[in-house]
Amino acid sequence: MNTLENKKYPIGHFQEPANICDIKLDENIKVIKDFPGRLKNLIENFSDDELDTPYRDGGWTVRQLVNHLADSHINSFIRFKLALTEDNPTIKPYDEAKWAELQDSISMPVKPAMRMIKGTHQRWTVLLKSLTNKQFERTFRHPEKKNDYDLRYYVALYAWHCNHHFAHIDNLKKEKGW
Repeated sequence: MNTLENKKYPIGHFQEPANICDIKLDENIKVIKDFPGRLKNLIENFSDDELDTPYRDGGWTVRQLVNHLADSHINSFIRFKLALTEDNPTIKPYDEAKWAELQDSISMPVKPAMRMIKGTHQRWTVLLKSLTNKQFERTFRHPEKKNDYDLRYYVALYAWHCNHHFAHIDNLKKEKGW
C-alpha cells in the first residue's frame, strides 16, 4: 500500500465478514458504545488550528471528520430503525463530500457534533443490545450499491467506520507530535 493509500485507509478497507458470530457482534457493539469517549479523549485538547488541519493532503480537516462522524452515524442509526420497522426499506443515500463542505461542517466548533455523537451512540447501543438474533437479520436496501444489507453486517461496517476515522485523527496527531 502506498503512503496516500495508507493515509486514506489506515486500518485497511472494510472487509466484509463471511459470518459474524455473536462474539464478534458483541465486540462490534462495544466499539460503537466506546467510540464517543475514545474520540473525546483523542481531540479534547486540540486547538482550532489543529482541528482545521487536514488528516492528509486533499483530505478533510479534523473538524470536518468529526462533523462527518455525527452526520454519518445519525444516518446509520436512522437506517437501523427503518430496517427494524419496515420490510427491507430502501434507504436514502447522501453525498458525504458535499455535506462536509457545508458551513456547519467547516466552521463550527466540534462540541455540538460531539454531543450528537455521544447521544446517538448511547441510543444506538441501547437499541443494539436489545435486539434478538432474528432482528439482526432484518435488512435494508442500498439503492446505489443495489444490495440488501442485514443489521449484523451493518454493525460490523460501522465499527470499522469508527476505527477508520479514529485512526485518521490519531495518525495525524502522532505525525504532528500534538
